[in-house]
Amino acid sequence: MKPAHVALAVVVAAVWGVNFVVIDVGLSDFPPLLFSAVRFTLAAVPAVFFVGRPRVAWRWVIAVGIALGVLKFGFLFMGMDSGMPSGMASLVLQGQAVFTVLFAAVLLREKPRKVQVAGMLLATAGIVVAGTDSGAAGPLGPFLMVVGAAAFWGVSNIAMRKASPPDMFRFMVWVSVVPPIPLALISVPYEGWHKDITALRDISWGGAGAALYVAWGATLFGFGVWGFLLRTYDSPTVAPFSLLVPVFGLAAAWVFQGERMTLTTSFAAALVVVGIAIGMLRPGSVPFLRRGAPLPAVAPADADPMPAAEDTPVA
Repeated sequence: MKPAHVALAVVVAAVWGVNFVVIDVGLSDFPPLLFSAVRFTLAAVPAVFFVGRPRVAWRWVIAVGIALGVLKFGFLFMGMDSGMPSGMASLVLQGQAVFTVLFAAVLLREKPRKVQVAGMLLATAGIVVAGTDSGAAGPLGPFLMVVGAAAFWGVSNIAMRKASPPDMFRFMVWVSVVPPIPLALISVPYEGWHKDITALRDISWGGAGAALYVAWGATLFGFGVWGFLLRTYDSPTVAPFSLLVPVFGLAAAWVFQGERMTLTTSFAAALVVVGIAIGMLRPGSVPFLRRGAPLPAVAPADADPMPAAEDTPVA
């Protein structure tokens, strides 16, 4: 990848990681379902009037809008509003990779490779370990809500694969049109219309900024740049950068919210990240894992670990 594109990928991962702290800020002003409805309204309007048609079947726009916008973010926001810490939410949500492999096997008849199964089991173990750390993961109910959000993200990933949108930014703008009305209709009986009206009337600068960040930063900028990178490079080149999201999420929660990283949390994070990384390996991507391939040479203990200056290529 070009250095500028590497920087873009890292920036997107940082935007998505910090997004969890920003969501916490927004939840101090909005009820969770209303906040999700506001987020997608801002992502859709006015962009939808300028991007043109989505260029995929409408059923996929609606399917992703419901699975991703209503269910995934609905459960995520409710879980975080009920006590799930933002840093831990950024980690547990990466369980979407496990659910995506499972749903692809069931719905698309894609048999997972052995390395995917190994990575999936390792990442699942990490999420289970995270759930046992009640001091870091919060109450069980909110934790399970975020696990549910990860499951619905897996469903939306399958729908996105079936849709195969040629322009991810345009697709996400149209997907953002779907969730606001269902979320608002659910919010009224669940959260109360009086609470919703009060939140909209008394919105603070912090709440407004949080809504704009999650709508324009995390949704439009994030998915727009990610889609550009996926059109420019193959998926195995781009996908590993997503592993930085929980790293940035946990770091942001520690810096801005004082969220502590226990030994159990650190171990769980390592299991999840390593498990997902293993699942991303492609056949032949690691030469010494190929059947019949020679093992890599091991340098002697007294070898100079750095190449000589004349052997170092000059850009």
